[in-house]
Amino acid sequence: MFIVDAHLDIAYNVFNDGRNPRLPLATIRASEKKGHVRGIATVSFPELQKGGIGLVFGTLFVAPGHLSLPIISEKVAYHDSEEAHKLAMQQLDYYHRLNDESELVRLVTDLASLEEVIASHELEESQHMIGIVPLMEGADPIREAEEAEYWWERGLRLIGLAWDDTRYAGGGWGSDSPGLTKEGYHLLEVMAELGFILDLTHMSEKATLEALDRYEGIIIASHSNARAITGDSQRHLSDIQIRRLGEHGGVMGIVLSNSFLRRHHKKGEAKALVTLDHVVAHIDHMCQLVGSADHVGIGSDFDGGFGAADIPAEMGSVADLGLIATALQQRGYDAADISKIMGRNWLGILRRAWSS
Repeated sequence: MFIVDAHLDIAYNVFNDGRNPRLPLATIRASEKKGHVRGIATVSFPELQKGGIGLVFGTLFVAPGHLSLPIISEKVAYHDSEEAHKLAMQQLDYYHRLNDESELVRLVTDLASLEEVIASHELEESQHMIGIVPLMEGADPIREAEEAEYWWERGLRLIGLAWDDTRYAGGGWGSDSPGLTKEGYHLLEVMAELGFILDLTHMSEKATLEALDRYEGIIIASHSNARAITGDSQRHLSDIQIRRLGEHGGVMGIVLSNSFLRRHHKKGEAKALVTLDHVVAHIDHMCQLVGSADHVGIGSDFDGGFGAADIPAEMGSVADLGLIATALQQRGYDAADISKIMGRNWLGILRRAWSS
């Protein structure tokens, strides 16, 4: 089975923490044996290959400097648009270097590179490629809307307008976050002309609904869970958002953070409290709302703000994503729908975006 993970902060881990994803996971963990603020590492390229993950959306993630969060260092913090631009471009350059230096890592920006990666998974496991589709998480690195064309030329293919509030849109952490700004509407116009995929994750509900009304291109939510299960937070998708995104032909990726899976669960609580049943519950809720399995995928966010102690009990690393397929089968999902959820839905999004 070809598995797609629609949200991994690979470059952020490199620049924020010095983690080298080319190393075996055991080596990364051994180097951090005294503990790490974001927990035990769960992602490396050998681990992705071991788990049959053929494609990931690799983020460009930089954070507003006014925030004081232990998981974010000054190495990835910006205080103005120039700093945001510089730091995000460093991360995109890193993905380019991986493409140039590794035979098994491909920067995926068009149909040809996508199909090359997929075809490699028909070969022996040692030849399976890992494709990286660049995704910008929070659009402040785009200094003005017209600059989106330069980012496109450099290989960026998906943009989320907000993480925290940006000058383009309100973020989903607060209860009264604003919607799209005038600059945000203009950026959407430019993005649609260029063919960018819009990522609604982290945007306020007001901003997402405005974007769904206005954006003419393809829309997804790379890593967002069902608010009806998790609790009343704009970080997650309401039933209205889920239905609207399904009507728009989008796909939603399930986040595998325990605090995003179980209602009122706090980071650091017992790992055993959250299982793959919680993951399937979110998937099933979304599938029931939109009427099919055509609009749900995986967006793990592994090694984002949490580690191995804060993912479902059965899982130890990204290599265990395939266990979700087993859990879905046990719930009664058929092989075709499981294949969609595990990767085919994301492949369909990219093929639609790049075929026009």
